[in-house]
Amino acid sequence: MQSFETVIKKLDRKLFHTIGEAADSICRPCYAVGGCVRDLFLDRPSKDIDFVTVGSGIELAQIVAEHLGRGTHLNVFRNFGTAQVKRRDIELEFVGARKESYDRNSRKPIVEDGTLEEDLSRRDFTINALAIQINNVGFGTLIDLFDGQGDMERRILRTPLDPDITFSDDPLRMMRAVRFATQLQFDIYPETFEAIRRNAERIKIISKERVVDELMKIMASPKPSIGWDLLMKSGLLSLIFPELAAMKGVEVVNGRGHKDNFYHTLAVLDNVSAKSDNVWLRWAALMHDIAKPVTKRWDEKIGWTFHNHNFIGAKMVPKIFRNMRLPQDTKMKYVAKLVELHMRPIALVEDEVTDSAVRRLINDAGDDLEDLMALCEADITSKNQEKVRRILDNFTLVRNKMVDLNERDNIRNFSPPIDGNEIMQTFGISGGPMIGKIKSAIKNAILDGDIHNDYDEARELMLKLAAAEGLTPVGDGNQQ
Repeated sequence: MQSFETVIKKLDRKLFHTIGEAADSICRPCYAVGGCVRDLFLDRPSKDIDFVTVGSGIELAQIVAEHLGRGTHLNVFRNFGTAQVKRRDIELEFVGARKESYDRNSRKPIVEDGTLEEDLSRRDFTINALAIQINNVGFGTLIDLFDGQGDMERRILRTPLDPDITFSDDPLRMMRAVRFATQLQFDIYPETFEAIRRNAERIKIISKERVVDELMKIMASPKPSIGWDLLMKSGLLSLIFPELAAMKGVEVVNGRGHKDNFYHTLAVLDNVSAKSDNVWLRWAALMHDIAKPVTKRWDEKIGWTFHNHNFIGAKMVPKIFRNMRLPQDTKMKYVAKLVELHMRPIALVEDEVTDSAVRRLINDAGDDLEDLMALCEADITSKNQEKVRRILDNFTLVRNKMVDLNERDNIRNFSPPIDGNEIMQTFGISGGPMIGKIKSAIKNAILDGDIHNDYDEARELMLKLAAAEGLTPVGDGNQQ
């Protein structure tokens, strides 16, 4: 954490002095406030800077835009009493000090003009309730009514006022608490966390879009498992993602229990996150075993089984994405594809690695092959280090074979050299199941290594297959 002296040095630059001069020109107090002040102390980058004044934030923003001059863009939002000033890659937000009251059935507050103290007290957490004055007189004065600076030093999240009121008034703040705890790797103060547990059901009045926005920020954090674990322990997870919550726990029959699939999943998620910033690969890691609760069976001979959990999980992904308001596009299909395929590389490692099986995996994974392999390697969470080393060594062999076969046979994303149109034209037929049968046989022959991915070899096989079905090429005698 940065010292206060270091924070003031960061503020002591032309932009802040210009804004302070603009505020002085209309005799208006002005403070940098909230997240930007927090990030100055925590030495985190921040391109969005919020300012609060006692009076009209819109009026102050207009004066600031004039002082900043050319290249400055002003956007006014009169319904919200705010204004935004954009200059290059910096966004400055201006608002008048406010106090709020809430209706229990809505998170939309009744907003009235208020004092600086009232404005700071309505904020979600003490670390976001800091203000620094930027007027010429008093420049750099820290306003810290709730010991937010101390909470940053202690690395805790705590509400300025009664947490039950804070979370009941605006239940999205519960998600924000989990998100900040994940991003900053802070602890949630015990009293604050207990209030989240007491008020968890209130999350139902928040739109799914707002909830998923917080989840995306959790997933983009260095260690997303922190957030998902807090969501589980707070009771929020069963309300916003019940399929994931269902994975927690261990069932024991005849002294034999399966692993806790929820905590295994979090370990896989962190393994992936340590190597990739691809948030959708992280979602695939989170959902790779999502069907284990619905496929779990006890078999007296072999113990716990989760047969076809990868295929059933892939079918669950679209519904989960739809319910959570995640995108219904290629991102959803990508996640479903990795969930379906995630067992395939493991099977190759455990069995004899045949060229045919590797060719089929290369073809089925296509451009997502490297992401699939990254997910599968992250899925190795055994505490037996010898087992981990052996499996990873075998993965290396599989990877080498993939490179060799793809370079030799050009398998990734390949289409058979013979298409349906050529089959129809060659034999003078207009359609029917025979076309698909021949195409599939050619593709399988290439993947099995019976023929090369070559037009002449594929055509020769086509003629042979057609002849077996009583078809002859147009002009080659009697035709069926």
